[in-house]
Amino acid sequence: MLEVVSTAIEAVKIVVPKAFSDSRGYFSETYTRQRFADHGIALDFVQDNQSLSVETGTIRGLHFQTPPMAQDKLVRVLRGRIVDVAVDLRRSSPTYGQWVAEELSADNRKQLLVPIGFAHGFCTLEPNTEVLYKVSNYYSGAHDLGVAWDDPQLAVKWPVSSSQAVLSDKDRVLPAFSALPRYFE
Repeated sequence: MLEVVSTAIEAVKIVVPKAFSDSRGYFSETYTRQRFADHGIALDFVQDNQSLSVETGTIRGLHFQTPPMAQDKLVRVLRGRIVDVAVDLRRSSPTYGQWVAEELSADNRKQLLVPIGFAHGFCTLEPNTEVLYKVSNYYSGAHDLGVAWDDPQLAVKWPVSSSQAVLSDKDRVLPAFSALPRYFE
């Protein structure tokens, strides 16, 4: 069983698998191809990625891969909590340049489906947060790009300030949104 909820940007979905609980804990099918297809999500995931962010306030993103290696992502939290963000990079979209955010946690078991044509990133809300995400295409360093997490044109409402954010060297130098070529027409 699965609940799929639209966000303010129709293409981005919140997926909540049902959990079956008893005195031992719970069991949940977090991904079943047929159940997703029954909800209009027919994707072929080819790779799982997992990250551990030790410090609260760690930001990863905003990342995306360009065609022909573009990726859909299905993101969930195994331990801890994050604010997960998707930014619309599709030039012809009425929501181009807009973003949605959702809190995902190990407790709420929500997943965020981030389709091709979106930049993705998250900020950890707890130490030692582990995130797992499925992708629909393989990693390609030649197609791996991003946009500045704190770009004022996007005005994403992150839960940390620039001085509090824990960033990789790569994420510190990502380009401005206005500098991005037309990757997703």
